[in-house]
Amino acid sequence: MAMMPKRVKFRKSQRGKIRGNALRGNTVTYGDFGLQSLEAGWLSAQAIEAGRITASHSVRGEGKLFIRVFPHKSITSIPAETRMGKGKGEPEYWAAVVKPGMILFELGGLPEATVKEALSKVAYKMPFRCRLVARRPSIG
Repeated sequence: MAMMPKRVKFRKSQRGKIRGNALRGNTVTYGDFGLQSLEAGWLSAQAIEAGRITASHSVRGEGKLFIRVFPHKSITSIPAETRMGKGKGEPEYWAAVVKPGMILFELGGLPEATVKEALSKVAYKMPFRCRLVARRPSIG
């Protein structure tokens, strides 16, 4: 089952523009390795679910998977071959707004070779370029 919000104030949202790099959610916090986006775009709930399934299959019940994005934005569309006018279309799917530098998935408690293989499979499912990043040691 794809993710979606329980309740929203407005069921139709405007498209908006994705400008700049991610200021928050751009460091590996929970796991040891993360999958970082290199481009901006919308990540559909179906793509997040596909990544989750791929990662859980790859690690086979070992380690811990953290999903760092959630689809808050409703994406609407009008049916094909419909005349102009008649208002905005109905919500088609839910998507997460992703900026460059945002961490999408994190894995912890596994060796680096296993994580590299798993996250490369997940990156293949994503609609934009991603890279593997490791956790930086904290000073303190």
